[in-house]
Amino acid sequence: MDPADRLALTTLAARYALAIDRRDAAAVAALCTPDVVVVLPAELNRTDAPAELRGRETVARSVVGAVSHLVATRHIVGQQVAEADTAGRAHAETYCTAHHIYARGDGHRDNRIAMRYRDTFERSDGIWLFSRRELVVDFAEDVPVTRSGR
Repeated sequence: MDPADRLALTTLAARYALAIDRRDAAAVAALCTPDVVVVLPAELNRTDAPAELRGRETVARSVVGAVSHLVATRHIVGQQVAEADTAGRAHAETYCTAHHIYARGDGHRDNRIAMRYRDTFERSDGIWLFSRRELVVDFAEDVPVTRSGR
C-alpha cells in the first residue's frame, strides 16, 4: 500500500474520533460512504447481540447521539494496520481508547473503553471513506476523574 494511502487512512480514523468528540454529525457523515455499516457489539448496545447501523445519516446521528449526554469524550486513536484489497478498497484494524466522562454525585467518572475497529474503506473520487466499521471491545473500566475548572 502506498504511504500516502496509509496516511490518508490514519487521518480518516483520527478525523472520525475528532468529529465524535466535537459532536459534529455532519463531519461524521462526510467521512462515510452513503451505505456505510457500523456494527456495535452487544457490550455497547446493551443487548445480547451485535447491532448494525446502516447509512451515513443514521450512523452519524446515532453515534453522536450516543455520546451527547456525556460531559465530555476523548477518543485516542492508536496503531492501525492496513492492507489494500484493490486500488479502491482497503481493510485495517484500528486501535482506540475511548474516554467517556460523566457526572456522578459531586464528581466525575471516566468510563474508559479499550477497543478496536475492524475497518473497510473505499476510495471515492480520490478520497478514502469508511464503508464499514465493526467495533470490538477488549476491556472497559470505570474510574473517578478530576476535571479542570472551566
